[in-house]
Amino acid sequence: MELYNVAFSHGSCSSKLFAKDVDNMLPFTQNSNWNFTSNDGVRKATMRPIITGTSVLGIVFNGGVMVCADTLGSFGSMARFMKNERVLKVNDQIVLGAMGDFADFQYLSSVIEQQIINEECLNDGFNLKPKSLHSWLTRTMYNKRSKFEPLWNTYVVGGMQDGKPFLGLVDKIGTAFETPTIATGYGSYIAQPLLRSRVEENPDISEAEALELMKHCIRILYYRDARSFPKFTIGIVTNEGAKVVGPIEIDSDWRLAYYVG
Repeated sequence: MELYNVAFSHGSCSSKLFAKDVDNMLPFTQNSNWNFTSNDGVRKATMRPIITGTSVLGIVFNGGVMVCADTLGSFGSMARFMKNERVLKVNDQIVLGAMGDFADFQYLSSVIEQQIINEECLNDGFNLKPKSLHSWLTRTMYNKRSKFEPLWNTYVVGGMQDGKPFLGLVDKIGTAFETPTIATGYGSYIAQPLLRSRVEENPDISEAEALELMKHCIRILYYRDARSFPKFTIGIVTNEGAKVVGPIEIDSDWRLAYYVG
């Protein structure tokens, strides 16, 4: 994300944005220059995310994939926006979940959406597959961090690749891997062990069992992560297609707080 903090001198222009340029521009009979110089006070802030989202969870179940994330957008430690959905249906084979800066997620979502539109315009019968999106995200994130303007996100790609479930992760520096369970952020500490132990006990977990496990993990995160929220959306991909369900609200019981300490 790029934000600009610009300090201008007081000028005659009613718009403060271009006040300095208007005061210093050449007469109409001569060419003028509206480009900002390096000393105009423009400062890029690509490494300081403003509105952020917390953990994204993913799991492979028997016949499909689930990806879920809550709907809270945090402004620092303040719960600022309650309806920031961070799970996106890319096409009928892919869902995408994002953690981190919400503006960067919106930017990359628009890029992916345009790529999907371009593919549909070709009408050649070929669609983007989850491994292809995963690979593209890997190169995109690595390219951006190499330019010292990283997209401050971690992405979880879930989908069906030639009839088989696929679940992969890409972080903000381009590190990528494929795994049957994923939990990003704070969830990697307290939700990933729950997901991993359940899948190790029963690799052929059903869709209903996977959904209940996701709800349990969201509840655990809500109790322990100050940036989490009880409402979440969940993306489900099977051979029948992809869908995003929600927002779903979990039940919580804060009476257990009396037993802490």
